Amino acid sequence: MLPYIVLVGSSIGLFGMLYYAKDTLLGGTRPNMVSWSMWCIADLIGTAASLAAGVTWAALPTFVAGFGPLIVIMASVANKRARWKLERLDYLCGSLSVLALVLWVVTSIPSVAIAFAIATDAFASMPTIIKGLRHPETESSSAYFGGVVSALSAFTVITVWTFPEYAFPAYLVAINIVLMLPPLLKKKHGFL
Repeated sequence: MLPYIVLVGSSIGLFGMLYYAKDTLLGGTRPNMVSWSMWCIADLIGTAASLAAGVTWAALPTFVAGFGPLIVIMASVANKRARWKLERLDYLCGSLSVLALVLWVVTSIPSVAIAFAIATDAFASMPTIIKGLRHPETESSSAYFGGVVSALSAFTVITVWTFPEYAFPAYLVAINIVLMLPPLLKKKHGFL
């Protein structure tokens, strides 16, 4: 029964990503390509690291968190007007994210690798968090709401509460809540 909850939660997460991609195709949402590219790469590698550490069904939401951005990237490529103009901070966060990714890949200890994976994702999230605070009209909460539901579903199948089992899903819940708030609280002039 519990794996079905993860399947439903992950499906909701994927549906949120598809809705975000649709908003991107229509030009209402303008994804930050640094964030979305690194989320794709880091979360797909995070899935591989989780599977290597013995995580089973709880890795599915992490896979969706990596596969969904690939769909958003394709939507952004299809609608060039939907891309967010990158600034120095975006490149700095992207560079820190890549550095954490490299450290993660060379780490052979699964728990340390997952910690670097979280750092990679967190650095990748910063440009979108800042963009969402300053320009909430360029964001949509659908992908992040789906991400919360998907990540929460992972907790239903955890049998042994070890860092590799709960760390990435817990992080995904927290970061998706942070990313979801600015578009939900849209203000004409932004927050910052």
